[in-house]
Amino acid sequence: MKRIFSICIAALMSAAMMAQTEYLPISVYAADDSESFPQGAKAMIENKLTQLLTKNGIAGLDYLGQFVLTVTTTPLDKDIIAGPPAKIAEKMEMNLYIVDAYAKTVFSSTSFTVRGLGETENKCYLNAISHMPLQTPQVTQFISDGKQKIVAYYDHEGEALIKKARFLAKQKDYEQALYLVSLIPQQSRHYDAALTAGLEIYQQQIDNECNIYLAAARQAWAAEQNAKGAAAAGEYLANILPDAGCYDEAMALYREIKGKVLDDWKFEMKKYQDGIDIQKLQIDAARQVGIAYGTHQPSQNTSIEFLRTLL
Repeated sequence: MKRIFSICIAALMSAAMMAQTEYLPISVYAADDSESFPQGAKAMIENKLTQLLTKNGIAGLDYLGQFVLTVTTTPLDKDIIAGPPAKIAEKMEMNLYIVDAYAKTVFSSTSFTVRGLGETENKCYLNAISHMPLQTPQVTQFISDGKQKIVAYYDHEGEALIKKARFLAKQKDYEQALYLVSLIPQQSRHYDAALTAGLEIYQQQIDNECNIYLAAARQAWAAEQNAKGAAAAGEYLANILPDAGCYDEAMALYREIKGKVLDDWKFEMKKYQDGIDIQKLQIDAARQVGIAYGTHQPSQNTSIEFLRTLL
């Protein structure tokens, strides 16, 4: 069972960090074993691709999903510059792609040349990667074209995704349900419906968990109505959020326990501070639950082989 309250706090922090960007369900990818670039360059390449998204106002995914931004490199010419120390100067073509890795379709592509300089092939390559342009009109248009294709996908598929999410919620698969609606970007015409569905599903989730935790707390207190039983009950009550459906019942149990153990029990029920936008908190928390689900799922549908054919 997830500690939803801690997710709520994390959601508020992440929302503040993303205030200057717009969310888009896109991942970055570079293969470890690609012949297109030296081994060990994966982290640097993916960092540059992430910067490319950020510089163009996009906050993407931290895991490999359906829509992917990737890059290939093709050597064009190479010179040896006499030293000491001798250095390698190389010009290479870089090809950027935004793809639907489920459907194996290229949404957007562009290419440009960069130059690298280093004492070894690897250092030369890394130096060239560091010169990848991030905000030129050409790159900005490339990102814009890919974004439009992704939004168009969710305009077409959003209604079906929301329907599936509601079905999953009825099966109490809340996390996968929230994952599906969290993917629909704000630019899609289905965003408002996804937001409404997400809030409803999130409420169902915290209500369900509230009932489970409250039942466990009652059982713990009934077993031992003393400081030990109070401590055991408190561990369950600590997971109940103020906006959960059974919060008032949980408060009644809290007062009952507090009335018997008095100062021996230092536990306090969770409360939201005055002035907090509860709906915004719920929206962010629901999205974080979806992200957490996606992060821990194997990328079974993402065609790694298709991505490697590009590389």
